Amino acid sequence: MTVGQSLAEGAAGIALLHLETGDAEAAYAALRQAAAGGVSVADGASLYYGAPALAFVLAACDQPGLAEAKAIAAAGTQAVTRHRLEAAHRRMDHHRRPHYAEFDLIRGLAGLGVALRRIGDLDLLRQVLIYLVRLTDPIGHLPGWWCHTGPDRGQPAPPGGHANHGMAHGIGPLALLALTHLDGVHVDGHTEAMQRILRWLDAWQQHTADGAAWWPQTVTLTDLERGEPAQTGPLRPSWCYGTPGIARAQQLAARALGDTTRQRDAEAAFTGCLNDPEQMGRLIDRGLCHGTAGVLVAGRRIAADALTPIPLAPLLRLHQRAVAAGDEPAGFLNGSAGAALAAAGTTTSWDSCLLLR
Repeated sequence: MTVGQSLAEGAAGIALLHLETGDAEAAYAALRQAAAGGVSVADGASLYYGAPALAFVLAACDQPGLAEAKAIAAAGTQAVTRHRLEAAHRRMDHHRRPHYAEFDLIRGLAGLGVALRRIGDLDLLRQVLIYLVRLTDPIGHLPGWWCHTGPDRGQPAPPGGHANHGMAHGIGPLALLALTHLDGVHVDGHTEAMQRILRWLDAWQQHTADGAAWWPQTVTLTDLERGEPAQTGPLRPSWCYGTPGIARAQQLAARALGDTTRQRDAEAAFTGCLNDPEQMGRLIDRGLCHGTAGVLVAGRRIAADALTPIPLAPLLRLHQRAVAAGDEPAGFLNGSAGAALAAAGTTTSWDSCLLLR
């Protein structure tokens, strides 16, 4: 695997920072580095690697000299998406359960949908949405997105698999369905699919002693049998897992459905998280994935759409005080590029690769 073409940790992600801050020369140098080893359209290609990653980044460049590179990356993204859709529909035709890499943001079809939305291929994007609608159909007594594997590739799966609530690996489809609906891109069953996911989240919503809403990171068969999660309280309040990402997905869905009660509840959940010193104290790095940067970027998008003001100055100060580890990588998702993007603000739609916009 050529690291350069990784949006998460390679030059592709670093190019986003330079494009956002207006350093065109550095951005083009990073893009040349990203494409130096070729651009992957293999099975591992995704929003965060290969042709779709380059297509996402290149969409922010308007230089005529990049037209051919854009066309190549877009064609690769389309080919990867069609192949993945065919495989996913075959899997569903046989009533087999998915791996979350089939549908998630980082490696799956939700992420490919983000790339297609970015490059403006609405026809193929609709095909992804049709798949996501079908994904919400139950298989037996479990939701269609119930994975037969566990959330950690390095650990044995819980017996019977799990449902995942992380923005990165679980409920990203809800955010994409909501964002496209707000864009005016609709397919049959679109609203019903959002409502199915929301009902599931409602069933697993928990509350702190102070009344703040939170959701477990995962639900297992044991949790289902007990009727409550093994997780006893909110964990790290990150973008990838935790209340900030879930609250944004719910806020977007509420706006798409015109549900102001749900929108207020989602915004209150985020505010409750921000006001909980125990939760915020668990943020130990400044990265986008599970550090202060991710919470800050999510917070900006939540606040921009909020029905009542949400002060973010304390969150910005927390991010500015976060100390980079001595071995902090340079990359986007867990490194200095993402942290710098969060500090710089969001003047473009770069954070759509986090399903926040």
